[in-house]
Amino acid sequence: MSKYSFTFLILTIVLFSQCSTSTPDPATFNQPLTFEQAEYAIVIHGGAGTILKKNMTDDKEQQYMKALNDALDIGERILKNGGSSMDAVEQTIQSMENSPLFNAGKGAVFTNAGTNELDASFMEGKNLNAGAVGGVSTIKNPITAARAVMEKSDHVFLSGRGAETFAQDQSIEIVDPTYFYTQRRWDFLQQIKAEDANEQDITPDKKHGTVGCVALDKNGNLAAGTSTGGMTNKRWNRIGDSPIIGAGTYANNATCGVSCTGHGEYFIRYAVAHDISAMMEYKGVTVEEAGDFVINNKLVKAKGTGGAICLDRYGNVAMPFNTEGMYRGYAKPNKREVSIYKE
Repeated sequence: MSKYSFTFLILTIVLFSQCSTSTPDPATFNQPLTFEQAEYAIVIHGGAGTILKKNMTDDKEQQYMKALNDALDIGERILKNGGSSMDAVEQTIQSMENSPLFNAGKGAVFTNAGTNELDASFMEGKNLNAGAVGGVSTIKNPITAARAVMEKSDHVFLSGRGAETFAQDQSIEIVDPTYFYTQRRWDFLQQIKAEDANEQDITPDKKHGTVGCVALDKNGNLAAGTSTGGMTNKRWNRIGDSPIIGAGTYANNATCGVSCTGHGEYFIRYAVAHDISAMMEYKGVTVEEAGDFVINNKLVKAKGTGGAICLDRYGNVAMPFNTEGMYRGYAKPNKREVSIYKE
């Protein structure tokens, strides 16, 4: 072997060794190591759509701001005291489900038949466990049922009467369907029906609404949940993205937790929640970059409207949306932000 061949061989071995050792660990390659770890963090949304300040009274705006802050208070209190991200997500979403302001639980919109059909999902980032319920009409807090499916069944997704029977077996609160009646939602159904009959154009994001929460606890575990009343005037037991893992909800300790809101058909087709996580995992981008690209680039090109709340394993928050507004907020130690309009 000539000295030139030997030199080439040595250089090849060195270069191969450098390439081999530079392959990142899949569990850690998705984020720069320079991020400061937050002790805990929580982020929420109450739906995205045509939300304009000119259409909002001062009183109604204050009601929404109070409801969002109250929800954050519940989740942050749990996290601050060392509670789990799953408890924080469940109880925070319960708070919004119990409010008539949001399209979830008590404030659910009506179907074409004049009924309420609710959906919810829950996911744990530690082990990718997940649970969901769809098309339920008697479960007061669908998010609690979704968590129960995750923890107390062998399944991921239960629907309709079966989901309600399961919830009752788990001693989850069952209510008469009339519990979900609100005059505001009923009047809106009549308006939408009239507009449909007259073939008027209806902004799609006026029909939708969702609530969601993602939390990071002191043990470094992420959890995410989403709950909705679906689409006003929906037919044929339509189910959107909210109860579908990977579309409306996703959580993975290695990347991030996500809860989505918007025109569900697009979020299903583009697997939006998982796509944000996958961008972080495969491309090594930040949660803000991933969320912005999927919501404000990929989804916009597909003519899909909505938004997402995202929280990575360091406590970094992203709240991208491509509509006129999104009820949203987050809290970390000594830091809080609650907003409604595009700013």
